[in-house]
Amino acid sequence: MTTGTISPLRQRMIEDMNARNLSEGTQRGHIRACKRFAAFLKRSPDTAVADDVRLFQLHLMEDGASLQTRNRTMTGVRFLFRVTLRRHDLAAEVYHIKEPLNLPLTLSQEEAKRLITVAGAKSLKLRLMLALGYGCGLRAGEVVRLRAGDIDRAQGIIRVVQSKGRKDRHVMLPDEVLDLLQQWWKERPTRFDAGVPPLERLVFPGRKPGKPLTTRQLNRLFHEACDAAGIQKRVTLHSLRHSFATHLLDQGTDIRLIQAVLGHDKLDTTARYTRVATGRIAGITSPLGGKKKRPRKKDKAA
Repeated sequence: MTTGTISPLRQRMIEDMNARNLSEGTQRGHIRACKRFAAFLKRSPDTAVADDVRLFQLHLMEDGASLQTRNRTMTGVRFLFRVTLRRHDLAAEVYHIKEPLNLPLTLSQEEAKRLITVAGAKSLKLRLMLALGYGCGLRAGEVVRLRAGDIDRAQGIIRVVQSKGRKDRHVMLPDEVLDLLQQWWKERPTRFDAGVPPLERLVFPGRKPGKPLTTRQLNRLFHEACDAAGIQKRVTLHSLRHSFATHLLDQGTDIRLIQAVLGHDKLDTTARYTRVATGRIAGITSPLGGKKKRPRKKDKAA
């Protein structure tokens, strides 16, 4: 696992990950985890013994790594043992710690609309990107990778192509988002369009030919807009997607439809939003609220 040339062990692990069609992000995480393990051992991971795995996991805890980081790191190490090295005895030594299930932080409808309005004062592009996140439930990566052919005006949908989990899905295309798209297409930079089929052109081109705007840039612009809108909650760009799902639940949208629009495999993943659907929760009658008024009895003489 050297940092200069690719070692035979790393090359074999990369081939194993490619054969299983793991995403680029997952592959980078697994390689990073194994490099960290090798740095701890000060030798190649293929020489590890069971006690090395136990001590490494203790080292991660003592080093102050978060539970999420520890679990992700050990997932990569376990892949190396289980798949590449065929050392099932060492893979069995890897354990994962149950992570606390935190409720996603959301914006109110008023805050979301104010944020998008303030973003519009900064630039039409930013307003459109945030409107896609909140109005369509798109992830940041899905927003920046949109292409002209993904917008289906006739059917009123947006096609999200090969997103998380290498899945396609459809989401709604609100009229406001369509209007913003039409305005943006008139202002959109076209310097990299030469030779690119019209339907393959990026909606948000970056600074390099064929590359979209980065999620890092979008994240920076999002936080600047939050500051300008006076939003003090510790929200992230992904909070727009959480808010989208929560507000759909509040409106009474069927949870199965929300699951399909979000692209969740399991209904349990979508069902967690029922715990943050503030409109529904606020509408529950508390026992402290007093007894409901009983209907008045009809007059016997009536």
